[in-house]
Amino acid sequence: MMRNRNQQGSAAVQVVWALAGIVVIVAAFMLVRNTRPGPPVAFPTPYQAVLMTNGVAYYGKLQGYGTPQPLLTDVYVIVTQTNPDTKQTSKGLFKLDKVEDLYQPDRMYLNPSQILGVEPVGPNSKVAQLLSQQAGH
Repeated sequence: MMRNRNQQGSAAVQVVWALAGIVVIVAAFMLVRNTRPGPPVAFPTPYQAVLMTNGVAYYGKLQGYGTPQPLLTDVYVIVTQTNPDTKQTSKGLFKLDKVEDLYQPDRMYLNPSQILGVEPVGPNSKVAQLLSQQAGH
């Protein structure tokens, strides 16, 4: 009779471990399924504002957003300049290869974990107007 109870207890423990194993397998499947990148996001405007976690905003044509390797081309950045005589500041939109003239980058491969957000640049916005003026040069 004692042996029968031990066998029943052992069987119950085996059932509990089997159920725990099934729960772990299902949880792992759900995690993997939800962390796979989906298709890249398509934007309705030619240019996007890419806001980075370091506070810098880049403007350009973003491809592959939502994938492990987003690419920003035709990259512009807003630069603040101060007149040393008057101490007045002004902001201008400059192509990144002009700002970083030492190595003249023509594209940026972005780390997706460093992207804080992406916004389409409205076609009638001041930035869109500046971008179209820059493209004309």
